[in-house]
Order: sequence, then structure tokens, then C-alpha cells
Amino acid sequence: MTETLTPSTSDESLSNDAAVFAAMEPHDPGQFATHATPLIRNCWYVAGLGSEIGRTPLARKLLGTDVVLYRTESGTPVAMRNRCPHRSFPLARGKLTGDRLVCGYHGMEFEPDGVCARMPALSTTPATVTIRTYPVADRGPLTWIWMGSPALADEALIPDTRWLADQRWGTVSGQYHIDSDYVAMHENLIDQTHFPFLHPDTVGTPEYARSKLKATTENNQVVIRRELRDSPPPAVYGVPADIMHKRVDRTSEARFVSPAMHAAFAEIIDHAPDPGKPSNYRYNITHLFTPETNTSIHYWWFNSRDYQPGNAEIDAFLHEASSQAYLEDVEALQWIMEVVKTDADPQIDLSFAPDKPGLMARRIMYRIAAREQS
Repeated sequence: MTETLTPSTSDESLSNDAAVFAAMEPHDPGQFATHATPLIRNCWYVAGLGSEIGRTPLARKLLGTDVVLYRTESGTPVAMRNRCPHRSFPLARGKLTGDRLVCGYHGMEFEPDGVCARMPALSTTPATVTIRTYPVADRGPLTWIWMGSPALADEALIPDTRWLADQRWGTVSGQYHIDSDYVAMHENLIDQTHFPFLHPDTVGTPEYARSKLKATTENNQVVIRRELRDSPPPAVYGVPADIMHKRVDRTSEARFVSPAMHAAFAEIIDHAPDPGKPSNYRYNITHLFTPETNTSIHYWWFNSRDYQPGNAEIDAFLHEASSQAYLEDVEALQWIMEVVKTDADPQIDLSFAPDKPGLMARRIMYRIAAREQS
């Protein structure tokens, strides 16, 4: 993100003791991002998996704009507006000739930089005919895109996901197209109080629901840290590590990284490991989402572990368990969006103290969006 904002409180904490379940003071909904807030454009978003983008033009709507993605003969990713400037023909319906994208309607040929190099109907191609292109960059298995001001597209701002390309980590993944919004997705992922109820068979345990947490804002990010001592592990961590019969210590950090990314880092500590077993198990959970529109998103998830990479049995279990949990989130968010879009009686949702981390993220998103609009 290009904005540097100073939150009203630099270190905001909460615990879920009984006292904090009292309702918060009513807040102005205009101070927090919602599905109706203008989409944040000056941010690196995932355009797709690098493996999706090749020599066949790929159409994808990102932040309300139709984009066509492809690779040059040397493998460099290209992103440009999926709309010919002549008669609005979708360029993804055309073809590649060398590195040029050829419009399937009148044969206009566009270089990777968006400049029209040939128009068959004219003997001389007008030098002013161009199409907008977007900065793109490959990082590990992902291809990132910057839909905002090109002058602000600093690749150093691409979020760190280096573990996704690290062979020492085993990773399973999946993706969804969701009829919901990226604000609600962020709030869902940073809201850990729903885990035991929406995900009782995977990530939620009663002990986890009762454990204390601390939420802080750090450089436009929201961070939740939680420690749980001497308790049973959740199935999603305990089964693949074969420690469901143990009582372990568990530390977790959930982080609103940017409008495009949420990450969670968990460590399970077995103080009495069985012979030949490690005492520490680490998991990195990566959620990446790019708005298609204000009410739909492209969503990619990755579950990475630092032990037994390549173990097909563990991969299969983690993929099934993760898919179950994330599909539960997807369904819940789509049901909520359906109510929001179709209920004729407006409602300002109530917020309580445990909702504070999500509100912190929504406030950051609102301020960035407001700065862009101004």
C-alpha cells in the first residue's frame, strides 16, 4: 500500500473476558469500509496463479475492469485492458502472434506495452492508438497486478509470501469465486470468535474460544496474537502431526497484511514428543483475494507446513480440512451478502468489543480508500 496512516491508537488491545462483551458505543458506519466503499486501487493484488497465465489470452475482471493476461514468448507476464480501443472487442477473444495481441474483430495488433503496431485497414498506423497496460510481477506461484497509478507501483510493496516457493514447506491450495466483498472477507478472517461455531470440526476448540487475545495496529496492518497453553490441538493441526492424543501449547498470529492479503501463523509445541517426532510444528496460512467488483471476489488460499513436505497423505488431509473450513466461510459470506443486497429494510449491524480487530481493519481500508478518492 502507498498510504502511510497513523491510527488513532498505535497499540489497541482487547481480551475476551466476560466484561468486554458489553456493546461498544454506536459508531458512525461511514468511518469503516463496507461493500459500498470505493475499491482500493493503489495496492498489489493477485491477478492469478502464475500457471494460469500463458500463451492463451486469459480474461479476468479485476476491480471492476476487464483485463486480459498472457505471457510473451520469453515468459514475461503482460496485463492490459480487455477492450480494443476501436470497437470494444474483447481482446482475450483474439490471438497471440509472437508477442503481439491481435484483436479478433479488425486485426489490430498490440505490443506488450499497449501500443498499436499494426492496423490492417490503414496503410499507416496512427501513433496515438494505445491501450492501457498494468504493472505485473511474478512472485513464487503468484502473478501480482497493480491496478492503480502506475507511478506508485513499487514492487517492494508486494506482500511477502516466500514460503509458498520454499521446497522445505509442504503446501496445499485452492481457489474460489465468491459473491461477497473483500471487506467482509477480511473481517471474517480476522474474527476468531466464530471459529468454534462455524468451524467446530476443524480449527475451533472450546479452549481456543475462551483464550485471551491481543490486537494491535502496526504500520497499517492489524495483528492478533493469542497463546493457548496445555490444551488439545485442533484437528486441522493435530491429525497430520499425529498428536491428537497430546496436550500442547499453541501460539497464533493473524494479520491483516493489505487489502489483498490476510495471513495466519501458528506454532504447535509438543513438550514431550514421541521418539523421532519434532517438538515444534509450524503452519503458515495465506489468504489472497482480489475484488472482481464491490460484491464479488477472486479468492486463493494456501495451507503450508514446515514438516514432511511431499507427504501425500498429509497433503490430502490438509486439503480436505482446509477446503471444508474455507467453504464454510464462503457460504456464510455469500448468505450475508444475499441478505444485504435483497433485504428492503436497511440495518446498521451492531458491533461488540470482540469485533474490534475487524473494525480496526475496516477503518484502515476506509481511510486508504478515502485518501485515494480525495
